[in-house]
Amino acid sequence: MAFLDRRTHPSIVTLVLVSGLGALSLNIFLPSLPGMARFFGVPYGQMQLAVSGYLAVSAGLQLVIGPISDRYGRRRVLLTVFSIFLLATVATLLATSFETFIAARMVQAVVATAFVLSRATVRDMVPGPEAASVIGYVTMGMSLVPMIGPVIGGFLDEAFGWRANFALLLAFGVAITALVWADMGETTAKGGVPFKDQLRAYPILLRSQRFWGYCLATAFASGLFFAYLGGAPFVGDQVFHLTSAQVGYFFALPAVGYAIGNYLSGRFAMRTGMDHMVLYGTLLATAALIVALGAEMMGYSSPFIFFSMVGVTGMGNGIALPSSNAGMMSVRPELAGTASGLGATLSIGGGAALAALSGAMLGPGSGAIPLVLIMLASSAASVGAILWVFHRRKRLGI
Repeated sequence: MAFLDRRTHPSIVTLVLVSGLGALSLNIFLPSLPGMARFFGVPYGQMQLAVSGYLAVSAGLQLVIGPISDRYGRRRVLLTVFSIFLLATVATLLATSFETFIAARMVQAVVATAFVLSRATVRDMVPGPEAASVIGYVTMGMSLVPMIGPVIGGFLDEAFGWRANFALLLAFGVAITALVWADMGETTAKGGVPFKDQLRAYPILLRSQRFWGYCLATAFASGLFFAYLGGAPFVGDQVFHLTSAQVGYFFALPAVGYAIGNYLSGRFAMRTGMDHMVLYGTLLATAALIVALGAEMMGYSSPFIFFSMVGVTGMGNGIALPSSNAGMMSVRPELAGTASGLGATLSIGGGAALAALSGAMLGPGSGAIPLVLIMLASSAASVGAILWVFHRRKRLGI
């Protein structure tokens, strides 16, 4: 492959930035949420629709974007996605009412499909075990974006107001769209997979218990993080009394952990195997949340303990998710986009529900315990899902 050559496969740098823009759009403005609620004159739970509603819309989009990209190709679909995102971002900047802002924000959710498309592109380029390693390296680089996103967002909010975050998203969106146009060659087989052929293959994919095991492991591991996104701004502001900038700094810890986990995935996935990487990562995340819950229940409520333990869950997810994603796309490799999209729909749809639940359960005097309990339950379920994959492999002798 050659950089900035539309006739070859995209570079890892391009895939990192493509995925990173979706992550940045989700989390750069999180430190601004309490202030945005005051600006629009709505309760925090209603303003939190900018997260949970965004996730719900993107979940539906993930379900269709995979099959569309299997049919029409990754490049064409990705350029269309980014064009819609840029228009929606302009609308968020111009919004003067909560209703207008939320409507634009829901359209902006189309960019969340970028991670599905980049991950399917990796699976087009390399086989299953190697795909887990490459996805690990791609998401390791991608994690740098959300690591610094809330930090930058908190600073911009205090210096210029919440709209500065969306202005930065617009600038990055224009630059990355230009990069995709210049660097990303098509990776799907010539002509793609016709929809009628996809429909014939769907039952085989959906009947695979191993596919569902990987999907649910991915969904529940991701779910703990989406619950965190929905509740952590409130916990930082109302429980720990942090400023927007301080919330941004603490928000970097899970991304640091995720980057470390991604490095370990890229380094060891081919040697250790996908299933064991998922198991080790989900166990680590669950153990960290047990420690966080114990600290809260014993009265050691501290932003340093809470965010540090969530940082360890980020490491666990960084170890587990590249392999669980590669696993579900390896069941039917010719339908990598479809499998990726279906898995993302489950992850983000469930994440939207958990984000809304965490927002609803947090209120005056609640402390951080409701959020930690939701995250712990989701993480424990991810362990159960990958253990089911081990069970199925043992029964089938594979």
